[in-house]
Amino acid sequence: MTQACTFCRIATGELPAQLVLDEPEVLAFLDRSPLFLGHCLVVPRAHVSTLLDLPAPSIAPLFGAAQRIARAIEPALSADGSFVAMNNKVSQSVPHLHVHVVPRRKKDGLRGFFWPRAKYESDEAMARVAEALRTALRSPA
Repeated sequence: MTQACTFCRIATGELPAQLVLDEPEVLAFLDRSPLFLGHCLVVPRAHVSTLLDLPAPSIAPLFGAAQRIARAIEPALSADGSFVAMNNKVSQSVPHLHVHVVPRRKKDGLRGFFWPRAKYESDEAMARVAEALRTALRSPA
């Protein structure tokens, strides 16, 4: 835990939050500035800044909780589905790993992603990017 971390302070009970899920390794609570009402944040209790820092044994508890929240959102909030997302460093408002689980409804006004799309200049350029990623995946971390 870091003293300045808002989510660590919520996890210890120092700051109030509307808890949705309270488990030994994971906590979920309502976002104070929701995209839509019912927008939840799922966080590991232990301070971890990004997905890249999350220990492998903690992956299943975190994403299992996100999956359960996504499943619960539909009947609980009469949602048609959900949007599940995470930022790493860029656009990460609190530097504590968190998964957004947002209720969605048809014609709710959210239209895809809000950034421009890129286009590969050729199939060969696309193949070079794929090969660079495959090479990085084979390399030790």
